[in-house]
Amino acid sequence: MTSSMTTSTSTSASTSTSTSPTGSWPATLAGRVAGLLARNKRTLPPRPTPGTPLAEIVDLHVRLGAREVLSGIDLTARSGEVLALVGPNGAGKSTLLAALAADLPAASGEVRIDGRPVGDWSAPDLALRRSVLPQSAALSFPFPVEDVVRMGRAPWAGTPLADADEEAVATAMAATEVTDFAARPFSALSGGERARVALARVLAQRAPLLLLDEPTAALDLRHQELVLRICRERAAAGDAVVVVLHDLGLAAAYADRAAVLHDGRIAAAGPPAEVFEDALLSRVYRQPVEVLPHPRTGAPLVVPVRTAPEPALTLP
Repeated sequence: MTSSMTTSTSTSASTSTSTSPTGSWPATLAGRVAGLLARNKRTLPPRPTPGTPLAEIVDLHVRLGAREVLSGIDLTARSGEVLALVGPNGAGKSTLLAALAADLPAASGEVRIDGRPVGDWSAPDLALRRSVLPQSAALSFPFPVEDVVRMGRAPWAGTPLADADEEAVATAMAATEVTDFAARPFSALSGGERARVALARVLAQRAPLLLLDEPTAALDLRHQELVLRICRERAAAGDAVVVVLHDLGLAAAYADRAAVLHDGRIAAAGPPAEVFEDALLSRVYRQPVEVLPHPRTGAPLVVPVRTAPEPALTLP
């Protein structure tokens, strides 16, 4: 799923960066959002208490054309927890995240954010309550890294919390280790660097619900661990983090709960130590696996079952 980098100020995440490169784009966007706020006074979201449901899905069905890609999904993301969505390619993980973000309409069922159906929120109000990291991000113009991260602050323009813009941007860049190339154009970065800048933009937005689609896909080992530590830190601070992961080891080590998707349904959901079971994962992934406890932490380690290669023939 390829998506343009946006500020998540609309339910379809359609605020395009293909505007004119003249002038200060983040400042222009902030001015436009401030105008919206003046016309549509909003209520800022309070900090949630631990365990508060920030996103709820009830009997969700999603269709793409004639095909039903999600069927009968029930799921809740709570303040203070990391929820991992795992499963094989095509299981519906990214589709579920898009529906949760209100970027994809439901055929039936309901998606609620902060206690209200997503359709009841205006786009600016929704942007204060959830931030979205797509699988990949593209920009039409070579914006400097710092300006890209600052785009995440656009939803707060015209609110009392706009005064925190500079601190929020600096903190997000430091957390994702992108400060050293703040002045470089986004288009000149490697894939892994772009992924970290995109995450910094989401962190700078400071919405209490973070929806992250494969944030570790382009990252090396160090930065995969960094990203999941950030997820845990945000949960510890009271946010709800929903993250799509392919690495079951990362999900087991960092998630409070995991939902295993299979053919558009949730095959199992719960703590990874309970959900990551040999038979279930072998069936879902169509690959025999063994689940072993980590010798130090006890977290589940998922290991593919591999047959030993046949010994090479010795020629006379």
